[in-house]
Amino acid sequence: MTKFPDFEGLAMFAKVAEERSFARAAQTLGVSVPTVSRAVSRLEHRLGARLFNRTSRQLALTDFGLRLIDSAARIYAEAEAAEDTARELATRPRGLIRLAAPMAFGTRWLAPILPDFFELYPDISIDLHMSDAVVDIVGDGFDAALRIAVLPDSSLVARRLTPVDRFILAASAYIDRHGAPEHPRDLAAHHCLGYAYRPRQDVWRLRNSEGKEEVIVPSGALRATNSQALVPMALRGLGIIELPEFLAHDYLIDGRLKPILSGWTLPAGALYFVTPSARSRPAKVEVLSDFMVTRLSNPAWRWRS
Repeated sequence: MTKFPDFEGLAMFAKVAEERSFARAAQTLGVSVPTVSRAVSRLEHRLGARLFNRTSRQLALTDFGLRLIDSAARIYAEAEAAEDTARELATRPRGLIRLAAPMAFGTRWLAPILPDFFELYPDISIDLHMSDAVVDIVGDGFDAALRIAVLPDSSLVARRLTPVDRFILAASAYIDRHGAPEHPRDLAAHHCLGYAYRPRQDVWRLRNSEGKEEVIVPSGALRATNSQALVPMALRGLGIIELPEFLAHDYLIDGRLKPILSGWTLPAGALYFVTPSARSRPAKVEVLSDFMVTRLSNPAWRWRS
């Protein structure tokens, strides 16, 4: 079986020949003199011939060393160039990012800001996967994801961008027809629209200022895997809906949907930029993370009543 070439020995031989000194070569390479000496001796033993004639005052290449030095120097130079190229690729923002995002959020708030990102970083492309199902970032090969939740997975690195409040809402037509519930328990007699991809279970957990919690299982004519699909039913006055504020904002502003159950709140989540690891994260992912912080940390959807 052919042995793997001694690239380290060849590189150190080339550096010693260039510096005309084992000590200077060691200093340049950032290693000890014995390390360089052992590498050159190992190469000489492997090749079966001396590479240097050594005296106390002088170091000179042998005839064999002279015949080998050009090839060794070229190997060393090409290795340095390869490393420089690799570092540049690793630190320059370029390449493909596979990004996952919730469907409704991605359509309404993420897609409109992406043109600005591409103008800043024309060498980056994004493969955007939008779904309300929680993807396996590592298993499915994603570089990053935007998630709106409380994240339990400690193996992921999550950068919190902004809080996301949630609201229980109804149209005036619904309230006029059925009345407004005054207590969460009253929701059992109302038409509530359900969201199928809620973490753990499709329940509404409401808490008042005294810390009392009520857990409601919404029951109504429509349950969907996307919150946006429930909105037309709510606007028509056919049900009560729970929405995150990035979806609720526009309807709250124009009054088409109104908050109900004042005095009770749903647990606030947050928007996170999530990646598999913070170590050796490519520059392309770092700049996308920073861009999300800039554009989504103080978003226009924040509802300040």
